[in-house]
Amino acid sequence: MTSPEQEPHTAGQPAAEQDGIGQPRRSGLRNPERAVRGLGAGTLGLEALVLLLAIQPIRVVGGDLSGAALGVVVALAVVAILLAGMMRRPWAWHAGTVLQGLLLLSGLLHWSLLALGIIFALVWAYALHVRRVILG
Repeated sequence: MTSPEQEPHTAGQPAAEQDGIGQPRRSGLRNPERAVRGLGAGTLGLEALVLLLAIQPIRVVGGDLSGAALGVVVALAVVAILLAGMMRRPWAWHAGTVLQGLLLLSGLLHWSLLALGIIFALVWAYALHVRRVILG
């Protein structure tokens, strides 16, 4: 029979989430906050790049992309780039979520923007999930 001091984990957490001395196991990253910020910034940067590169194919395939829709796409890309640079601020994650909603709403202007909005909303949801898992 072992005493409570010899058990490698506490009663409230499974052994897999504890290290050998009873401390919660860390993610293994040197700087988890920086890694998560990089994930968010990379996601937003990729979104901006895809939005800008999608303008010409949308014009060719769709044919009915108006000047207002082009302006919306460029504005969303600029906002994504600005948010990517501000990921140090906690509100930038919320603003990124709002950006995904705005991209989904731009689907009212053209169906392909809705498709991009769905794809990037799912990618952003995954980035938020990773952030929650790593940072708690």
